[in-house]
Amino acid sequence: MHVSDGQGWRITMDTSGPMLIALYLRDVAGLDGAGRPSLSHADPKVRHADHSHLTSDVGGINALKTEWEAWWESLLKSYPNPVSELAPPSFKAFGNSPALQRVLQAHFGSALGWATDRIDEYARLEAERAASGMTGLLSEMVEDRLLEVGRSSRDFDLTIIELPLNEPRAWYLEPNTMIMSHRLMSQPDAFRSYVQPVVELLA
Repeated sequence: MHVSDGQGWRITMDTSGPMLIALYLRDVAGLDGAGRPSLSHADPKVRHADHSHLTSDVGGINALKTEWEAWWESLLKSYPNPVSELAPPSFKAFGNSPALQRVLQAHFGSALGWATDRIDEYARLEAERAASGMTGLLSEMVEDRLLEVGRSSRDFDLTIIELPLNEPRAWYLEPNTMIMSHRLMSQPDAFRSYVQPVVELLA
């Protein structure tokens, strides 16, 4: 986790294990465009598998999409503390989402392995950013904004959730959360183009 802060303001950047698992399951099940915001595919690519045999007697792919979207929404709302416990092998917390529960049971091992690899990669990325001073961009953006408006910052907390997405961009979720591709910060101009307007709104 990286925190940039100043008087009355704080910007936190981190990733999320449960969201990584959700992302893997979305892609393995071929639920393209599911969830709000509609995020791009995971990177590295997750191979799609046919789940019709698993879910046919519990509502099929439509039920799976609806259940996954409800789970994703709950992960966003409760971040950084997920509400549904991922407890194999039965995943009791998903008893009301039988299609999703079956997909979790079928793929949890590979999803967990994939998510663990991404968390390790993220830790290395954070260390590189800290060493290069790249994270100073966030403080710079806030300071630039405060100089522009000639006052101290309004109190705000901005949470940036970084996920391994193949499209280098960010998605703003009101009032104070962003989902961002883990690659975006390595492209300072693009990073600024997504984050600066949000900083201006909040600060």
